[in-house]
Amino acid sequence: MIMEKLFIFDMGGVLCCDFNDIPVISDYLGITEENFFICVGENFRKLLDGKINSNEFWVRFSLRYGKKVKEELFGKFFNPGINQDTKDIIKQLKNNSRVVCGTNTIDSHYYYLLNQGDYDIFDAVYASNLIGLSKPDPDFYRHILRSEGVKPEEAVFIDDTEENVLSAQEIGINSILFTDPDSLKIRLKNLTIIHKIKKQV
Repeated sequence: MIMEKLFIFDMGGVLCCDFNDIPVISDYLGITEENFFICVGENFRKLLDGKINSNEFWVRFSLRYGKKVKEELFGKFFNPGINQDTKDIIKQLKNNSRVVCGTNTIDSHYYYLLNQGDYDIFDAVYASNLIGLSKPDPDFYRHILRSEGVKPEEAVFIDDTEENVLSAQEIGINSILFTDPDSLKIRLKNLTIIHKIKKQV
């Protein structure tokens, strides 16, 4: 049996697949991804942290792009799928633990997934655009721990970005770099074995 009180799952790249709309948007605008991010500047972080909304983002983007972007392109091209194997793992974990989502997201993506019911599997959702904090800021994880009333050592964080995993580890959260559902199952089984050993010592 898994002993952790809390599991924190990333959304994009873990439960949600085919979520990266930047390549399609860049192609639509006729620019490279590198030039897209030059036009983005600091505004994407502000969008993630909820300091600006998507409409304001495109106004600012247009100034650097040199042309007015008339559509909200993040919403236009966002068409993700759900990894059913990961979803099944979450369902199993919920038999003994609380499972929440800790996601870096933007308003248009968040409300799309919310309306699709894709967050319904979680006991709670901590979205960067709503809480005003984003990974890899350690305060992002601290916010979740405080809200859930658990200590770092009582939580497990699963994310597909190494930088996010390392920052969670630095504040004492057991963290797993997600690559695929089968590997995640093995890592979770290893957690169970470690707990059994600690209990015997």
